[in-house]
Amino acid sequence: MEISFGYFWTGITGSPVLAVTILLTLGVIFVNGWTDAPNAIATCVATRCLRARTAIWMSAFFNFLGVFVMTQINSSVASTISNMVDFGNQTHEALIGLCAALLSIVIYSVGASCFGIPTSESHSLIAGLSGAAIAIHHGVEGINGAEWIKVIYGLVLSLALGFATGWIICRLITVLFRNMERSRANRFFGGAQIVGAAAMSFMHGAQDGQKFIGVLFLGIAFYNGSSSVSGMEIPVWLMLLCSIVMAMGTSVGGEKIIKSVGMDMVKLDRYQGFSADLAGALCLLYSSLFGIPVSTTHTKTSAIMGVGAVKRLSAINFNIVKEMMLTWVFTFPGCGLISFITAKLFMVIL
Repeated sequence: MEISFGYFWTGITGSPVLAVTILLTLGVIFVNGWTDAPNAIATCVATRCLRARTAIWMSAFFNFLGVFVMTQINSSVASTISNMVDFGNQTHEALIGLCAALLSIVIYSVGASCFGIPTSESHSLIAGLSGAAIAIHHGVEGINGAEWIKVIYGLVLSLALGFATGWIICRLITVLFRNMERSRANRFFGGAQIVGAAAMSFMHGAQDGQKFIGVLFLGIAFYNGSSSVSGMEIPVWLMLLCSIVMAMGTSVGGEKIIKSVGMDMVKLDRYQGFSADLAGALCLLYSSLFGIPVSTTHTKTSAIMGVGAVKRLSAINFNIVKEMMLTWVFTFPGCGLISFITAKLFMVIL
């Protein structure tokens, strides 16, 4: 079944709960572009390959392409998100739970971004959906363990594989280009890093855009009276809508996050920035092709740490790393609890 834009618009105008769900989803996509996408270009700005505003507009464009292109090639990440939780057979109640999950993401993400701390909208989304499902079922029966385990795989991949890939690529570049003149190397890797930042932005859109397309699909399915998205096809207009909103969010900025990730955590040369970008993009590509939802923030920061470790472990500012890790640790219980409470409140009011 393919959903037409006319059917979608009729649903929004005819169902206030669906309208709020769609607006919240688009709001979260916008916030994701604003708070998460700057991680993709942080190293490029830190090594002065591009000015912040130029890099932000470049990232917005490639975020757009990432959502649009990858969803047509492989939409398995969207399927994983859609099937991760079960909101039950009462579709009106399920829509209310979805609203609660999305509101918890906005509250958590905006609060963290005010302090310039990178957030993981991926984990916020997973925690929000899980908290709402638990509230509706009054227990963990609404959690699909087979799909949820992919979240654990994603956590391991984003940390371990990101660090290892960053270390390996940077080490290879160090060996292969050890005899190149310094000024020539800076010019070469300056251009290469712009390409790397574009690739990171593309893969950020490919990963995170699909996650929220999955959420929009859930909302439409609930409005349609179905408790699952099986048999539904992702229409082109929905890909375009999500990619445009994410690109708009990216264009807003995120300079504080760029500073935290690209400048404060590790002091990078251009070849190191390119290594981190390439490592992050490769890890995100692998995860996307296998339908594993991962955090772009986790992946990029782990790659940066791997690159920094090539020189020496002391090159990494572990205070910044500790601050980020604490934020990530609090995401699951924080967003999950906000979503649980909000879902319970909404079910009483609505």
